[in-house]
Amino acid sequence: MEASIIVIEKIKEFEGLRLEAYRDAAGVLTIGYGHTGADISPGDKISRYWADELLRDDVERLGAEIRRLKVARTQGQFDALLSFAYNLGTGRLSRSTLLKTIRNGGSRSAIRKEFMRWVYAGGKKLSGLERRRKWEAKRFFE
Repeated sequence: MEASIIVIEKIKEFEGLRLEAYRDAAGVLTIGYGHTGADISPGDKISRYWADELLRDDVERLGAEIRRLKVARTQGQFDALLSFAYNLGTGRLSRSTLLKTIRNGGSRSAIRKEFMRWVYAGGKKLSGLERRRKWEAKRFFE
């Protein structure tokens, strides 16, 4: 499975586009559409083209990691987990009770509840993360 255009557009919407490096709500150095990593330095600037390239590379890498988890059976599940991992990383996903609940065949309400536990950044509940998790929970069942 590959990332759908639906999830690419949602990631762009949720992350927003910043062409100059900044610290996100959790204090992580970020650029483009939420790209993080050792390749970013304070003061870095990129073009929209490079922001799209970073997004493409990040989505390809995360998509491969989601496929290795072997839990996404539908495009909706793949997209939801990809969006989640893009925001929080596959390390957090792989250790989460969300993944355990999915693997154990949890109910729709149990899976939705697990998505909604991940709405905090820097110790604060963020409305943007609530919107994202609601979309991911909905997309998971499409």
